[in-house]
Amino acid sequence: MKANEQKINIPMLLMAVFVAVSAMMGVTSCVKEDEYLEGRIDDLSFSVDTLRFDTIFTTIGSTTQSFKVYNRGTLPILLTNVTLRGGSASRYRINVDGDTSLVATDVAIAAGDSIFIFVRVNINPNLLSEPFLVEDAVVFSIAGKGKTELPLMAYGRNAIYHLPNKSIMIGDEVCHYSVVNCSGWDNTKPHVVLGYAVVDEDSVLNLTSGAELYFSNNACLWVYAGGTLNVNASLDNPAVFTSLRRDGHYGALPGQWQGIWLSAGSRDNYIKGAVIENAVVGLLVDTVVNANPTLTILDTKVRNMTVAGIYGQGARIEGENLLVTNCGTATLALTLGGDYKFGNSTMANYWNYTSRRSASVVMSNWYEDINGNIQLRPLTRAEFDNCIIYGSMDDELVMDRNDMAAFNCRFNNCLVRTRAEWSYMFSNTILNKDPLFKSVDDGDYQLDINSPAVNKGSYSYIVLPYDLAGNMRGNPPTIGAYELNVTSE
Repeated sequence: MKANEQKINIPMLLMAVFVAVSAMMGVTSCVKEDEYLEGRIDDLSFSVDTLRFDTIFTTIGSTTQSFKVYNRGTLPILLTNVTLRGGSASRYRINVDGDTSLVATDVAIAAGDSIFIFVRVNINPNLLSEPFLVEDAVVFSIAGKGKTELPLMAYGRNAIYHLPNKSIMIGDEVCHYSVVNCSGWDNTKPHVVLGYAVVDEDSVLNLTSGAELYFSNNACLWVYAGGTLNVNASLDNPAVFTSLRRDGHYGALPGQWQGIWLSAGSRDNYIKGAVIENAVVGLLVDTVVNANPTLTILDTKVRNMTVAGIYGQGARIEGENLLVTNCGTATLALTLGGDYKFGNSTMANYWNYTSRRSASVVMSNWYEDINGNIQLRPLTRAEFDNCIIYGSMDDELVMDRNDMAAFNCRFNNCLVRTRAEWSYMFSNTILNKDPLFKSVDDGDYQLDINSPAVNKGSYSYIVLPYDLAGNMRGNPPTIGAYELNVTSE
C-alpha cells in the first residue's frame, strides 16, 4: 500500500453497517402489527376529489396522471387491497407506489404519510361520433373495516388516423408520410395525424366548420405542389389545427408539431375561420407560382409557435381579421421578398418561454446563398392597414432592406411599436403607444376602452364588415383584430 493510504478494517466496517441497519429496523419495529389494525378507512384523504383526463382518442391511450393518498390519522393504515372498481375489464390501469398489479395488496401508509397512485386510460373504438364518458374508480379496502373510492373520469373520442406508410428524403432527413384521401375526407370526426399528411398534386382538401386536426410530435400537414388547402369555417365554430396532447400545460405548449406547409407550387390556398396553435411554424408559405395569392387567410387565430406564426418565403399572402400571438421568433416573418397585404389584424408578441431576440414582424428583400453570394428578391408590396404590431420588445418591426432591390412597405392607420426612421412608410399611424390589451397573460387581445387604437382606423380599409369576435366594425373602426367603438358603449 502507498504511504498515504489507510488500511480498512473490514470486520469493524461490517459491524458498523450491521449496527446501523439494526437501528433502522428498530425504528420500524416500533410500529407493531396490531397498530396497523387500528388505522381507520376514514383517515384516508386524496389530493383530488375526482381524477379527470382531457379527451382521450381511442386506441392511443393517455398520458399518466397521479394523485396522492394521505393518512390523516395518528396510527398507520394497512390497506388490504387497492384496485379498480371495473377490475380487469376497466379501461384504466393503476400503479400503486410502484406496484402495477391489477390488485395491490397490503399497502402500508404510516401516520401522517402519503403514497402516490399513477393512472392511465386506454379507450377502445366504437361507433359513436360524439365524445363519450368513460368512468371508473380506484377502490381502497381494509378487511373488515370497509372501503372508500376515488372516481376516475375521461371522455373518449373516436378518430380517423393518418399513419405514415411512405418515405421520402427532404434534404438529409427521411420524411415519413401518408397521402390524404381528400375526396373521402370526413369532417364529422376528428383526424389524428402521425408523420406528414400530404395533400397531393391536383387534390383539394376541403375543411368546414368544426373540423378538427390533431398532430403528434413532428407531424405536419403538407400541401404539395399542385395541391390546395381550402378551409371555409365560421368564427363561432372554427376549423382547429392543434397538438395531440391536450392535458395540463400541453394545451397551450408551443412546438408540439411542425405546422402547415404550403410548399412551392401549391395554389389558391384559402383559410377562413381557423385556429392554428402549438406548432413550430403555424403556416410556412413558399414561393408564389401564379397571379393568385399563395394564401388568402381570414378570421383566423395563429398562436403558440416556437419559431413563427406565418412564415412567408417569396410568397403572396393576403390576410384580414387575424390574431397572431406568442411566437418564439416572429409573428410574421416575410422573407425572400414577395407580396403581402394584411388588414384589420393584431400581431402581438409577448413570448415568455425563452429570451426572444427577434422583432414581432420581420421583412427582407434579399438572402445569402450557400456560396456566400447575395441574392436579391424584390419585396413588391408589404402593406398593413388598420393593424396593431406590438409586443414586449422596444422595437417590434425589422425591415432588413437591400437598396438594390424593391422594398415597398406601407403602414396605413396602424399602431406600431418601432424605432424605424423611415417616416414615409407610416400614414396616420400611431407609434410606440401601448394598445392596452385587456389581458396578455390570459391571451385576451381585445382592447381596453382607453386604448389609443379606438376609432383610429380608416373604414376605407375595411374588407370584412365584422371583427374577429363577430362584432360589426364602427366608422371609424378600431385598429386591430377587435372592434371597440366608444360611441356604442
